[in-house]
Amino acid sequence: MANRHRGEIEAELGGKRRTLCLTLGALAELEAAFGADDLSALAERFGSGRISARDAIRVIGAGLRGAGEEISDEAAARLVSANAAAGYVRIVVDLLSATFGVAEKAPPQNPR
Repeated sequence: MANRHRGEIEAELGGKRRTLCLTLGALAELEAAFGADDLSALAERFGSGRISARDAIRVIGAGLRGAGEEISDEAAARLVSANAAAGYVRIVVDLLSATFGVAEKAPPQNPR
């Protein structure tokens, strides 16, 4: 069971529930992959609201490795999400939110 207080999430990938976590080592890996100087630069990059498929692969792969799976980015890229592209984006957003403590914006309410 994932513990969000430790930055863990659960997601269905490759037909099974998996835990993902961006540990300090996983974050260092992402800093190197994206050429970010520090965690603030990394958070700023993801805070733009734009993510490429290549970014999603790196974040998901790092999250799986951070949770203890021995998996390459290439193998992570082959894992199928139950909700196709939207599922991958949802996983990345959820993982980054759990890691950086960013609350998601509430959907607008319909005034009556």
